[in-house]
Amino acid sequence: MRRLLCSPWLISGVSLAVGVGVGAALTHSSSSSSSSSGLLHRLPIIPIPTVSAKSELTPYHQGQLTPSKSAAVMKYGFPSLSNIKSRESYVTSYDPRCRTAAWVIEQLTPETLSGPSDRKLCDFKEDDSVHVYHRSSNGDYRGSGFDRGHLAAAANHKWNQKAMEDTFYLSNVAPQNPHLNQNAWNNLEKYCRSLTKQYHNVFVCSGPLYLPRQELDGKMYVKYQVIGKNHVAVPTHFFKVVILENRRGEVELRSYVMPNMPVDEKIPLERFLVPIESIERASGLLFVPNILKKTNNLQAITAGGQ
Repeated sequence: MRRLLCSPWLISGVSLAVGVGVGAALTHSSSSSSSSSGLLHRLPIIPIPTVSAKSELTPYHQGQLTPSKSAAVMKYGFPSLSNIKSRESYVTSYDPRCRTAAWVIEQLTPETLSGPSDRKLCDFKEDDSVHVYHRSSNGDYRGSGFDRGHLAAAANHKWNQKAMEDTFYLSNVAPQNPHLNQNAWNNLEKYCRSLTKQYHNVFVCSGPLYLPRQELDGKMYVKYQVIGKNHVAVPTHFFKVVILENRRGEVELRSYVMPNMPVDEKIPLERFLVPIESIERASGLLFVPNILKKTNNLQAITAGGQ
Protein backbone atom coordinates (compact mmCIF):
# COMPACT_ATOMS: atom_id res chain seq x y z
CA MET A 1 0.00 0.00 0.00
CA ARG A 2 1.14 3.56 -0.62
CA ARG A 3 1.10 6.19 2.06
CA LEU A 4 1.66 9.91 1.48
CA LEU A 5 3.91 11.54 4.07
CA CYS A 6 3.58 15.32 4.30
CA SER A 7 5.30 17.44 6.93
CA PRO A 8 4.65 17.90 9.79
CA TRP A 9 3.01 14.49 9.85
CA LEU A 10 5.34 11.61 10.60
CA ILE A 11 4.57 7.95 10.40
CA SER A 12 2.84 6.62 13.47
CA GLY A 13 4.73 4.12 15.61
CA VAL A 14 4.42 0.47 14.69
CA SER A 15 5.85 -2.63 16.25
CA LEU A 16 9.47 -3.38 15.51
CA ALA A 17 8.24 -6.94 15.25
CA VAL A 18 7.56 -6.19 11.56
CA GLY A 19 11.29 -6.07 10.93
CA VAL A 20 11.98 -9.13 13.02
CA GLY A 21 8.94 -11.06 11.92
CA VAL A 22 9.51 -10.68 8.19
CA GLY A 23 12.82 -12.47 8.37
CA ALA A 24 11.58 -15.08 10.79
CA ALA A 25 8.46 -15.91 8.82
CA LEU A 26 10.14 -16.04 5.45
CA THR A 27 12.90 -18.33 6.62
CA HIS A 28 10.50 -20.65 8.45
CA SER A 29 11.94 -19.77 11.83
CA SER A 30 10.58 -21.63 14.81
CA SER A 31 9.90 -18.39 16.70
CA SER A 32 6.20 -17.91 17.41
CA SER A 33 4.36 -14.75 16.48
CA SER A 34 3.47 -14.18 20.12
CA SER A 35 7.15 -13.78 20.99
CA SER A 36 7.43 -10.72 18.80
CA SER A 37 4.05 -9.08 19.32
CA GLY A 38 4.15 -5.90 21.33
CA LEU A 39 7.93 -5.77 21.03
CA LEU A 40 8.03 -2.05 20.43
CA HIS A 41 6.20 -1.36 23.67
CA ARG A 42 8.92 -3.19 25.59
CA LEU A 43 11.69 -1.00 24.19
CA PRO A 44 12.54 2.45 25.53
CA ILE A 45 11.80 5.21 23.05
CA ILE A 46 14.77 7.56 23.15
CA PRO A 47 14.36 10.91 21.39
CA ILE A 48 16.89 11.36 18.60
CA PRO A 49 17.59 14.90 17.38
CA THR A 50 16.69 15.70 13.79
CA VAL A 51 19.73 15.75 11.52
CA SER A 52 19.84 18.35 8.80
CA ALA A 53 21.36 17.97 5.38
CA LYS A 54 24.86 19.40 5.23
CA SER A 55 24.13 21.71 2.32
CA GLU A 56 22.07 22.17 -0.81
CA LEU A 57 23.46 19.43 -3.03
CA THR A 58 22.72 18.74 -6.65
CA PRO A 59 22.63 15.35 -8.35
CA TYR A 60 25.74 14.11 -10.06
CA HIS A 61 25.95 14.71 -13.80
CA GLN A 62 28.28 12.82 -16.10
CA GLY A 63 31.61 14.56 -16.39
CA GLN A 64 31.57 16.19 -12.97
CA LEU A 65 34.61 15.92 -10.74
CA THR A 66 34.39 13.07 -8.25
CA PRO A 67 34.18 15.30 -5.13
CA SER A 68 30.86 16.66 -6.46
CA LYS A 69 29.60 13.14 -7.05
CA SER A 70 30.52 12.10 -3.53
CA ALA A 71 28.74 15.17 -2.15
CA ALA A 72 25.64 14.51 -4.23
CA VAL A 73 25.18 11.21 -2.39
CA MET A 74 24.22 13.17 0.71
CA LYS A 75 21.45 15.20 -0.90
CA TYR A 76 19.02 14.02 1.77
CA GLY A 77 21.35 14.51 4.72
CA PHE A 78 23.10 12.16 7.11
CA PRO A 79 21.20 9.40 8.95
CA SER A 80 23.68 10.03 11.80
CA LEU A 81 26.74 12.20 12.36
CA SER A 82 29.38 9.87 13.83
CA ASN A 83 32.64 9.00 12.05
CA ILE A 84 31.61 10.20 8.60
CA LYS A 85 33.93 9.22 5.77
CA SER A 86 33.71 10.05 2.07
CA ARG A 87 35.00 7.65 -0.58
CA GLU A 88 35.17 7.82 -4.34
CA SER A 89 31.89 5.94 -4.69
CA TYR A 90 30.01 6.32 -1.40
CA VAL A 91 29.74 8.04 1.99
CA THR A 92 29.80 6.00 5.19
CA SER A 93 29.53 6.22 8.95
CA TYR A 94 31.86 3.78 10.68
CA ASP A 95 31.01 1.97 13.93
CA PRO A 96 34.34 1.28 15.68
CA ARG A 97 32.75 -0.88 18.35
CA CYS A 98 31.28 -3.34 15.87
CA ARG A 99 34.17 -3.04 13.35
CA THR A 100 31.69 -2.43 10.52
CA ALA A 101 29.89 0.53 9.00
CA ALA A 102 26.75 1.80 10.68
CA TRP A 103 25.51 2.81 7.24
CA VAL A 104 26.75 3.37 3.70
CA ILE A 105 25.01 5.63 1.17
CA GLU A 106 25.59 5.53 -2.57
CA GLN A 107 23.95 7.09 -5.61
CA LEU A 108 23.12 4.87 -8.56
CA THR A 109 22.78 6.19 -12.10
CA PRO A 110 23.11 4.53 -15.49
CA GLU A 111 26.56 6.12 -15.71
CA THR A 112 27.85 4.62 -12.45
CA LEU A 113 26.64 1.14 -13.44
CA SER A 114 28.72 0.89 -16.60
CA GLY A 115 32.36 1.43 -17.41
CA PRO A 116 35.78 -0.17 -17.71
CA SER A 117 36.26 -1.29 -14.09
CA ASP A 118 37.45 -4.86 -13.55
CA ARG A 119 36.46 -6.63 -10.34
CA LYS A 120 39.33 -9.10 -10.82
CA LEU A 121 41.76 -6.27 -10.06
CA CYS A 122 40.13 -5.59 -6.66
CA ASP A 123 41.11 -7.18 -3.35
CA PHE A 124 39.56 -6.84 0.09
CA LYS A 125 41.80 -4.66 2.24
CA GLU A 126 41.99 -3.16 5.70
CA ASP A 127 40.97 0.45 6.10
CA ASP A 128 44.12 2.18 7.31
CA SER A 129 42.13 5.30 8.18
CA VAL A 130 40.52 3.35 11.04
CA HIS A 131 42.55 2.94 14.22
CA VAL A 132 44.15 -0.50 14.42
CA TYR A 133 42.19 -1.23 17.62
CA HIS A 134 38.88 -0.72 15.82
CA ARG A 135 39.33 -2.18 12.36
CA SER A 136 38.68 -5.61 10.92
CA SER A 137 41.13 -7.69 8.91
CA ASN A 138 40.84 -10.40 6.29
CA GLY A 139 42.05 -12.83 8.93
CA ASP A 140 38.90 -12.19 10.95
CA TYR A 141 36.77 -13.60 8.14
CA ARG A 142 39.03 -16.53 7.29
CA GLY A 143 37.36 -19.76 8.39
CA SER A 144 34.47 -17.89 10.03
CA GLY A 145 31.78 -19.27 7.75
CA PHE A 146 30.74 -15.74 6.76
CA ASP A 147 31.21 -13.83 3.52
CA ARG A 148 32.65 -10.35 3.42
CA GLY A 149 29.32 -8.86 2.41
CA HIS A 150 29.47 -5.53 0.59
CA LEU A 151 27.26 -2.71 1.81
CA ALA A 152 28.03 -0.47 -1.17
CA ALA A 153 28.09 -3.13 -3.89
CA ALA A 154 31.06 -3.34 -6.24
CA ALA A 155 28.80 -3.79 -9.26
CA ASN A 156 27.20 -0.41 -8.52
CA HIS A 157 30.43 1.40 -9.37
CA LYS A 158 31.80 0.18 -12.68
CA TRP A 159 32.28 3.78 -13.86
CA ASN A 160 35.74 4.09 -12.31
CA GLN A 161 38.34 1.54 -11.18
CA LYS A 162 39.15 3.53 -8.03
CA ALA A 163 35.46 3.77 -7.20
CA MET A 164 35.09 0.00 -7.44
CA GLU A 165 38.28 -0.62 -5.44
CA ASP A 166 36.97 1.60 -2.65
CA THR A 167 34.06 -0.78 -2.15
CA PHE A 168 36.57 -3.46 -1.12
CA TYR A 169 37.66 -1.68 2.07
CA LEU A 170 36.71 -3.92 4.98
CA SER A 171 35.01 -0.89 6.52
CA ASN A 172 32.42 -1.31 3.74
CA VAL A 173 31.66 -4.97 4.49
CA ALA A 174 30.02 -6.94 7.27
CA PRO A 175 29.92 -10.66 8.09
CA GLN A 176 27.10 -12.02 5.96
CA ASN A 177 25.66 -15.48 5.59
CA PRO A 178 27.02 -16.82 2.26
CA HIS A 179 23.65 -18.02 1.01
CA LEU A 180 22.06 -14.64 1.76
CA ASN A 181 24.96 -12.71 0.24
CA GLN A 182 25.02 -14.68 -2.99
CA ASN A 183 21.27 -15.01 -3.50
CA ALA A 184 18.49 -12.94 -1.90
CA TRP A 185 20.69 -9.95 -0.94
CA ASN A 186 22.32 -10.06 -4.37
CA ASN A 187 18.86 -10.04 -5.95
CA LEU A 188 17.98 -6.94 -3.93
CA GLU A 189 21.15 -5.22 -5.15
CA LYS A 190 20.27 -6.09 -8.75
CA TYR A 191 16.77 -4.76 -8.25
CA CYS A 192 18.15 -1.45 -6.97
CA ARG A 193 20.29 -1.18 -10.09
CA SER A 194 17.28 -1.86 -12.30
CA LEU A 195 15.45 1.09 -10.74
CA THR A 196 17.84 3.48 -12.50
CA LYS A 197 15.90 2.73 -15.69
CA GLN A 198 12.70 4.09 -14.17
CA TYR A 199 13.84 6.90 -11.86
CA HIS A 200 15.88 10.03 -12.33
CA ASN A 201 17.95 9.43 -9.19
CA VAL A 202 18.37 6.36 -6.99
CA PHE A 203 19.97 6.70 -3.54
CA VAL A 204 20.66 3.53 -1.54
CA CYS A 205 21.56 3.34 2.15
CA SER A 206 22.60 -0.07 3.51
CA GLY A 207 23.69 -1.21 6.94
CA PRO A 208 23.59 -3.81 9.70
CA LEU A 209 20.94 -4.31 12.36
CA TYR A 210 21.18 -5.99 15.76
CA LEU A 211 17.60 -6.82 16.68
CA PRO A 212 16.31 -8.13 20.02
CA ARG A 213 14.81 -11.57 20.39
CA GLN A 214 12.72 -13.05 23.14
CA GLU A 215 14.40 -15.93 24.96
CA LEU A 216 12.86 -18.81 26.87
CA ASP A 217 12.76 -16.77 30.07
CA GLY A 218 10.38 -14.35 28.37
CA LYS A 219 12.90 -11.49 28.37
CA MET A 220 14.24 -9.65 25.34
CA TYR A 221 17.96 -9.85 24.51
CA VAL A 222 20.19 -8.50 21.79
CA LYS A 223 22.65 -11.28 21.03
CA TYR A 224 25.09 -11.56 18.16
CA GLN A 225 28.20 -13.51 17.31
CA VAL A 226 31.64 -11.94 16.89
CA ILE A 227 34.36 -13.34 14.63
CA GLY A 228 38.14 -13.18 14.50
CA LYS A 229 40.70 -11.77 16.87
CA ASN A 230 39.20 -8.31 16.36
CA HIS A 231 35.72 -9.47 17.42
CA VAL A 232 33.89 -8.25 14.33
CA ALA A 233 30.16 -8.13 15.10
CA VAL A 234 27.89 -10.38 13.05
CA PRO A 235 24.60 -8.54 12.35
CA THR A 236 21.33 -10.32 13.03
CA HIS A 237 19.75 -8.52 10.05
CA PHE A 238 20.59 -6.10 7.25
CA PHE A 239 18.60 -3.11 6.03
CA LYS A 240 18.48 -1.28 2.74
CA VAL A 241 16.67 2.06 2.40
CA VAL A 242 16.06 3.19 -1.19
CA ILE A 243 15.21 6.81 -2.01
CA LEU A 244 13.80 7.28 -5.50
CA GLU A 245 13.34 10.58 -7.36
CA ASN A 246 11.30 10.91 -10.52
CA ARG A 247 11.63 13.80 -12.96
CA ARG A 248 8.60 15.56 -11.46
CA GLY A 249 10.45 15.89 -8.16
CA GLU A 250 8.34 13.29 -6.38
CA VAL A 251 10.16 11.03 -3.95
CA GLU A 252 9.44 7.40 -3.06
CA LEU A 253 10.92 5.58 -0.10
CA ARG A 254 11.32 1.80 0.03
CA SER A 255 12.87 0.12 3.06
CA TYR A 256 13.87 -3.53 3.28
CA VAL A 257 15.07 -5.82 6.08
CA MET A 258 16.55 -9.28 5.58
CA PRO A 259 17.70 -11.70 8.30
CA ASN A 260 21.37 -12.70 8.25
CA MET A 261 20.61 -16.33 7.46
CA PRO A 262 19.74 -18.39 4.39
CA VAL A 263 16.73 -16.92 2.61
CA ASP A 264 14.90 -18.51 -0.30
CA GLU A 265 15.82 -16.34 -3.27
CA LYS A 266 12.46 -17.16 -4.89
CA ILE A 267 10.59 -15.13 -2.28
CA PRO A 268 9.44 -11.83 -3.86
CA LEU A 269 11.50 -8.88 -2.67
CA GLU A 270 8.37 -6.95 -1.73
CA ARG A 271 7.87 -9.44 1.10
CA PHE A 272 10.92 -7.89 2.79
CA LEU A 273 9.50 -4.35 2.74
CA VAL A 274 9.03 -2.91 6.23
CA PRO A 275 7.85 0.47 7.55
CA ILE A 276 10.78 2.89 7.57
CA GLU A 277 10.16 3.75 11.23
CA SER A 278 10.95 0.17 12.24
CA ILE A 279 14.46 0.62 10.81
CA GLU A 280 14.82 4.09 12.34
CA ARG A 281 13.88 2.84 15.80
CA ALA A 282 16.06 -0.27 15.61
CA SER A 283 19.16 1.42 14.21
CA GLY A 284 19.07 4.82 15.94
CA LEU A 285 19.20 6.44 12.49
CA LEU A 286 16.80 8.98 10.97
CA PHE A 287 15.78 9.17 7.33
CA VAL A 288 12.28 10.68 7.08
CA PRO A 289 12.95 14.03 8.86
CA ASN A 290 15.86 14.72 6.52
CA ILE A 291 13.90 13.82 3.40
CA LEU A 292 10.99 16.01 4.45
CA LYS A 293 13.38 18.95 4.63
CA LYS A 294 13.89 18.53 0.88
CA THR A 295 10.40 17.66 -0.29
CA ASN A 296 6.80 17.71 0.89
CA ASN A 297 5.85 15.01 -1.59
CA LEU A 298 7.07 11.71 -0.14
CA GLN A 299 5.47 8.32 -0.63
CA ALA A 300 6.54 5.38 1.54
CA ILE A 301 6.07 2.03 -0.18
CA THR A 302 5.29 -0.86 2.16
CA ALA A 303 4.51 -4.53 1.61
CA GLY A 304 1.82 -4.98 -1.00
CA GLY A 305 2.63 -1.67 -2.69
CA GLN A 306 2.11 -1.39 -6.43
